Amino acid sequence: MVQAYNFLASWQLFPEKCIFDNGLAPKNGNYKIESIQNGHAISLISNWVNIDNEAFYSQYEIIPDNLSRPFNNEALANTYIANIVDSSTLQIEFFKNDVLVLKVVHEIMPNGYLKITHTGINKEQNPFNNIEIYHKQLSVLPYASSVSGVVIRPTKEGVIKHKALSAMEDQTNMQLDQIRQQIELLAKQAQEIKKRKELSMMIYETRLTFKPQIGHTYHLYEKNDGAYLLSLVAPNEWGKSGPFKQFVSSVKLLADHTWVEISA
Repeated sequence: MVQAYNFLASWQLFPEKCIFDNGLAPKNGNYKIESIQNGHAISLISNWVNIDNEAFYSQYEIIPDNLSRPFNNEALANTYIANIVDSSTLQIEFFKNDVLVLKVVHEIMPNGYLKITHTGINKEQNPFNNIEIYHKQLSVLPYASSVSGVVIRPTKEGVIKHKALSAMEDQTNMQLDQIRQQIELLAKQAQEIKKRKELSMMIYETRLTFKPQIGHTYHLYEKNDGAYLLSLVAPNEWGKSGPFKQFVSSVKLLADHTWVEISA
């Protein structure tokens, strides 16, 4: 069972990364894989909540020895074959009357995520392919998801926990959104300060023939030799053509002695 080590964990669902051909995608959930019977078997436990806030629970055990074994939920299958293909792939095939009805492949992806692919036939006898993506969590959260669920039943405790979890998510998401807005504001302010600094450095490198006054508007020009010049004369006051190569911008001196670009 050494190869199963990579799978033994509690996994948190990424609902936005999932693809469901069959059934409704879970709203949130987790998927727990445990070693049992002294390492001879694996227990797969899932809890998930649908969009109607109904909580469900599923648990079944497998022995990954690549042998056909009876399955304890005949509504889904009579037998199963489980196999740890390699250190990153765990495969389970469910059979009903010797016909393959569901194939569940667990894959550890290069980024450490768990990808679970369910391939089967739906009630309308159409093939489907559902893909779930999980990330490993440090602690077990109360919800999970797996459409391969066996012995699924709603739980009152799950509903209660989900209401608390939803309230927690709403509050933390609101707080995170406020922090995000603050970060965006700070980033915007930092960008504006950087722009003012660059403009100020350009102006202070020019030749000034007068002392600029705080709060007053001036006009920055590029001369024919590539140097810059600060002037009291606005572009429209030069007539048809000014004596400089081009007008750069109108600027104003702030109290902190930085310069800010303003509309002409």
